[in-house]
Amino acid sequence: MPMRKALELCPHAAVLPVRMSRYQEVSDQVFAIFDCFTPDVEPVSIDEAYLAVPAGTGLDTARQIRATVRSELGLPMSAGVSCNKLLAKIACELAKPDGLRLLPPDQVPEMLWPRPAKILPGVGPKAEQKLLRAGIRTVGDIAATPPELLENLLGPAGRTIHEYAHGRDDRPVAVQSAPQSFSEETTFPADVSDPEQILSVLMEMAEELGHRLRSAGLAARTVGIKLRFPDFRTITRTTTLPRPSDSDTVLYRTARDLFLQHCGSPPWRLVGMSVSGLHAWQQLSFPAFTGPEVQETELNRTLDELRRRFGRPVVFRARRLPPATHQQRHQG
Repeated sequence: MPMRKALELCPHAAVLPVRMSRYQEVSDQVFAIFDCFTPDVEPVSIDEAYLAVPAGTGLDTARQIRATVRSELGLPMSAGVSCNKLLAKIACELAKPDGLRLLPPDQVPEMLWPRPAKILPGVGPKAEQKLLRAGIRTVGDIAATPPELLENLLGPAGRTIHEYAHGRDDRPVAVQSAPQSFSEETTFPADVSDPEQILSVLMEMAEELGHRLRSAGLAARTVGIKLRFPDFRTITRTTTLPRPSDSDTVLYRTARDLFLQHCGSPPWRLVGMSVSGLHAWQQLSFPAFTGPEVQETELNRTLDELRRRFGRPVVFRARRLPPATHQQRHQG
């Protein structure tokens, strides 16, 4: 409800101050969870998005996402599942508050046609009044009305609304051209029981993600990990950094801490790492940093230059060495 309307209905309501920075921070965490399940995410607003997943997996994916958001962030989430954006959006509206709804296209006559016409996108207050004057009250009425008549009433949008009334929508999920996140993951050929091996892989991923961030002139506010177990149970965990970073070391330490806190019992089949909440980033001058931060910045620049020169990472941190190598080095 718009705030103006709420205050009209309840003039003595206590209005809490707006905290947009906090809203954006939590939104980044939610979208980071989305990115753990699919790269095809179309943000609609700070708290709404369309996700494209393989056919037949939508309901299970939605359940996992809702459970993850609930367990990690303590937030409710409504989700709608269908074969296109229109029906998924309507299903989500029907699922509120804090529910999950499936709306297959063959249920459109049963589930959609009895509802008021204004449930369809494009039918605002003015369009609704025009339809009511023509005796068109429900979605079923729109479906039964010739598209030519709807076009006369509503202009070019009339034909689109006629298609919507039949549950038809060919709009694709429009993934933003500017990157919203970067991620890396690997599935092991055999289940891994040694946490040190997972940490080695996370170091490799942190270096790759740090390089991608710096190459794009970006820094990440949110870091996440993904773990899959032999029974295909999958968990994701995210955390927000005090300030955006493109540092390999910061990314690794954050992912390491997430893993050690939430790794569960071995073995593991898959590990992934993601960075999101991306911001354009201009590195501060060296005097703004302490000694270790200066060294980290110089090291990252050197590694990036070597990678550009040779086309691949030719120097990397020892943390990436497999556990057996660590043990040999310690014994030597």
